[in-house]
Amino acid sequence: MPSEPQVHGHCDPRFESVRRVFSENLKSGADLGAGVAFSLHGELVVDLWGGFLEPEGGEPWQRDTLVNLYSTTKGMVAICVQQLVERGQLDLDAPVAEYWPEFSAAGKQAIPVRQLLCHQAGLPAVRKPLETSVLYDWETFASALAAQEPWWEPGTRHGYHAITFGHLVGEVIRRISGESVGQFFRANVAEPLGVDFHIGLADKDHPRTSRLHGRLMGGDGSSGGGGSIPEPLKAFMRDMADPTTMTGGAFNNPRIPPDAVNTPEWRRAEIPAANGHGTARALARVYGALAQGGEIDGVRILETESIERAIAVQADGPDAVLGGMPMRFGLGFMLRSPIMPLSPNKRAFGHPGAGGSIGMADPDAGVGFGYTPNKMQMGLVGGAGGFAMLKTFFDAL
Repeated sequence: MPSEPQVHGHCDPRFESVRRVFSENLKSGADLGAGVAFSLHGELVVDLWGGFLEPEGGEPWQRDTLVNLYSTTKGMVAICVQQLVERGQLDLDAPVAEYWPEFSAAGKQAIPVRQLLCHQAGLPAVRKPLETSVLYDWETFASALAAQEPWWEPGTRHGYHAITFGHLVGEVIRRISGESVGQFFRANVAEPLGVDFHIGLADKDHPRTSRLHGRLMGGDGSSGGGGSIPEPLKAFMRDMADPTTMTGGAFNNPRIPPDAVNTPEWRRAEIPAANGHGTARALARVYGALAQGGEIDGVRILETESIERAIAVQADGPDAVLGGMPMRFGLGFMLRSPIMPLSPNKRAFGHPGAGGSIGMADPDAGVGFGYTPNKMQMGLVGGAGGFAMLKTFFDAL
């Protein structure tokens, strides 16, 4: 039997309740290993980690343990886009084809960049069956998207571009900057802020990376823990299991094998919608900067007006991919909503990842937040663990 999980790190006495909830989650088995961090007005007031890397116990979660964060990565990509806008290199209302000429195929010549960022472009999936190897082949995946006809008239509805978001937006970044998304993010966000977050993980960092454990949902519509999913998501689960449908293609074309996320190939690749690796501390610092108008410790990553532009509502209502789930999107960020209660304050924003990770900023409270578990929890828009941490923190604030 594994020994009792230990919690390490710093927690301001004001937020001791966060440590207590975090510890209880680890002891109960709700979490296996995880990190949680909060920045308040630029100060790291909670920085905790604990638990184990494997279910049988043994190796403990360390201060610098990394883990795959799935769609939490999308928020990092959104920052890169806004930096290009600030430099005058990118016009959000210009056609994507102005930067990526091949994209004009199949009637897409008028789609503006803005619609890529708020999931309105109608390109959540590729119809042509793709081999799993295409996940790791940027040129082939981008070319397939350039050739794809939209699934709906762009701009008339929104549907979550679960995997394609990263290649669509990332190719625009690459065409403008001459750098991959991972390179651009590292030079313009990660290194200036000194944060441990990576899109495309170097081999030297693999040994300190935790495996992800469990599955998000079973093919029968059950959660990894055996519970049933809400009735509105039944159709979503049915379609998700069939890669020939729009929803199934959005998550399973190319097919992602169950354990792919734990392989060196996945970690090395740049899949900017789904394979960022980082720590909770890194997320709290990045979002802590955004919560303070784009600057922390004298380092500015965005202007305040860029953040306001990025969190203005672009799409709101039933999601065409996620079974009609009500979603609210800004420009690359998810916005606070009843199903994603990030904060008591309405302007909170960020991005969750499948399985439970989440990063968030609350500009009204000056809060940045990161939560990075290695045990998959049910939910496409965050898991119970992360929301419990958020509620506990704001109750104490």
